[in-house]
Amino acid sequence: MDIKFSKSIGNVKKSFIREIFKVLDQPDMISLSGGFPNPASFPIDEIAEAAKKVLDLDGRHALQYSATEGYVPLRKYISERYKKRFGLDIPFEQILITNGSQQALDLLARVLIDNGDDVIVEYPSYLGALQSMSFYLPTFHEVRLLEDGVDLAMLEEMLKNHQPKFFYTVPNFQNPTGLTYTKENRIEVARLIEKYECLLIEDDPYSELRFYGEEVMPIKSYLGERGILLGSFSKIVSPGMRLGWVVACPEIMDKLITAKQATDLHTNVFAQRVVYQYLKDNDLDAHIATIKAMYRRQRDCMVTMIERYFPQGVSVTKPEGGMFMWATLPEGISSMKLIDQAIANKIVFVPGDPFYVNRVDANTLRLNYTNSNETEIEEAIKRLGRVIQDAIDAKK
Repeated sequence: MDIKFSKSIGNVKKSFIREIFKVLDQPDMISLSGGFPNPASFPIDEIAEAAKKVLDLDGRHALQYSATEGYVPLRKYISERYKKRFGLDIPFEQILITNGSQQALDLLARVLIDNGDDVIVEYPSYLGALQSMSFYLPTFHEVRLLEDGVDLAMLEEMLKNHQPKFFYTVPNFQNPTGLTYTKENRIEVARLIEKYECLLIEDDPYSELRFYGEEVMPIKSYLGERGILLGSFSKIVSPGMRLGWVVACPEIMDKLITAKQATDLHTNVFAQRVVYQYLKDNDLDAHIATIKAMYRRQRDCMVTMIERYFPQGVSVTKPEGGMFMWATLPEGISSMKLIDQAIANKIVFVPGDPFYVNRVDANTLRLNYTNSNETEIEEAIKRLGRVIQDAIDAKK
């Protein structure tokens, strides 16, 4: 058929991770690819009890259409948690409940980006954000990441030369690198955003999952209304509920609500009520502490196994929390070209290419440690180490 698709869909790449899922059902396949929470952490019984209570107490409203902004008690809970964790005063009216934080990214791109607009992203950056923004045909500018956060000199140069609509960042246990911006780096980022009258989109799905070091304040706490903050229940309750949120000033929030009305009317109100009931009846901090203890063990196991089985010349980040590590292979070794051999050895990872705007045959790759037990992690790293060593030997 001669179907004339839009230019925008032609600009959007398929999600490499979703394509990888097609091989995950193979016997003995170990996946270090998708950023999946460990299902052992899901509060199944508690969610079941919360769902029953919601239906018993107010099923008529829980199954009805609802307000675009989201369930007010849930929005107030999020507001109160920001106050408890960071001392931030965020009115619940400035919180919009979305279908995961991924929808928040799409809504922000929809209301902020025109064809050809300049936006700044990290190098490397979260592939889901690149995919979502690409639909609106921006011009991407990538800024390097250093051990303490974004390269500030490079960021200022881009802000000065391109007048971008916004800078998109994941400053806590960054996806894909696992790096975290220091307090000093965050303060300077906020200063530059204010100086050049830009917006900051601060994507924060991982900060609750810190198991080393001390918590760091959001960049928005130094910034005010130019800061837009995203959050999610996917990593601390359940990704299947598809509940996230966006915090924005009234001027931006008004446009986001209009865009969401045109998109899906509102986020699943039954899911919102169930999650709120769960949060009301249970100790979220205790639940998160259990998750962190499990992920810390898995992270430590992966660090140990990498030191044992990876060849010399491979460097890997050691995150203080979150879900990912980022490996850099010797120059000339393409992680994309390793994927077929890895699959043949029953191991899957995400090559570096999808995390860059245009880079091809990158010598980097992302490893997830949260969705595998220690036995699986050891076997996976052992197999991957052999694949990498074979590629290095072949280059000699």
